[in-house]
Amino acid sequence: MSFSVEPRGSLNAKDYRLFFKNDKGKYISPFHDIPIYADESQKYFHMVVEVPRWTNAKMEIATKELLNPIKQDEKKGKLRYVANVFPHKGYIWNYGAIPQTWEDPAHKDGDTGCCGDNDPIDVCEIGSEVCSRGDVIRVKVLGILAMIDEGETDWKVIAINVKDPDAKDFNDIDDVKRLKPGYLEATVDWFRRYKVPDGKPLNKFAFNEEFKDKDFAIEVIKSTHDLWKALISQKADAGGLNCKNTCVSTGESPYCFSCDEAEAAVGKTCPCGKEEPIPSSVDQWFYYEKK
Repeated sequence: MSFSVEPRGSLNAKDYRLFFKNDKGKYISPFHDIPIYADESQKYFHMVVEVPRWTNAKMEIATKELLNPIKQDEKKGKLRYVANVFPHKGYIWNYGAIPQTWEDPAHKDGDTGCCGDNDPIDVCEIGSEVCSRGDVIRVKVLGILAMIDEGETDWKVIAINVKDPDAKDFNDIDDVKRLKPGYLEATVDWFRRYKVPDGKPLNKFAFNEEFKDKDFAIEVIKSTHDLWKALISQKADAGGLNCKNTCVSTGESPYCFSCDEAEAAVGKTCPCGKEEPIPSSVDQWFYYEKK
C-alpha cells in the first residue's frame, strides 16, 4: 500500500494545502481513509508526517476541511510557526499523527481525567531520517507521554520508523532511554515550554511526566481508534469535523464521498503556486530559565 501527495496553493501561504492520493491515484482523506495499521500482526502503525524534524511551520491535518489536507495552522489571522526555545530548533522529531484515531473532546480519559483535544493522536518519530511533509510511514510504537494542554488530553506517542537502520534495537521505551540518552527528557522540556513565547503557561503532564511503555501506548491508540470508529459511524458528535471519505463509508452514509466528487473539490482549490518566503522572525531564539 502506497500513498502520494499533491500540493495546492503556495507553501508558507494561507492557501497552501497538501492533498493525499492512494496507490490508484484517487484522492483520499489522511484522517479517515489511510488504515491505522500498516501490519496489525506485528503491531506496526501508519503515521502521517505533518512536520519534518528541524522545521518550524506548524502543519497539521485539517480535520474540519473537505478531504482533510495538511495545511499550516493559523492564530489571529497569521500563520503559526513554533518558536525556537533554546536549545531546541523547531520540532526535534518527525511529527505527525496516526490515521483513524480521534481524541474525543466529549470523552474524559480515565488516566488523565481530562477530555480529548479533538484531533488524531500525535506521534513523535525518533529515527535518523528527516522525513518529508506528507510521508506516510510505518512505525513501531515504543511508548507514550500524557500531556495536558490547556486542560485537554493530548497524548504523544513515541515511535520509530520500521525502516530505520536501528529500528531492530528499539522495542520499548527503556530502549530509548538506553540508546538515545537525554532524548525523552528533551521531549518533555520541548512540550512543556514551546508555547511560552506566545504568552501561554507551561504545559503539564499526567503520571508525573513519566513515559508509559509500549503496551500501555498501544492500548491508548486502540482506544482512540474505537473513538474514531464511533465518529465515522455517526455514534459520536462530529461537531465541526469533516468526516467525508472516499474509502471507508458506504453509499448510505452522509460521509461517503465519491472519487469524482473528490476530484472536483480539489480542482476548485488554488493551483500550486510559487513558494512564499519564511519570515525572518522564525529564526529568533528564546531563552528561559528552567524551573
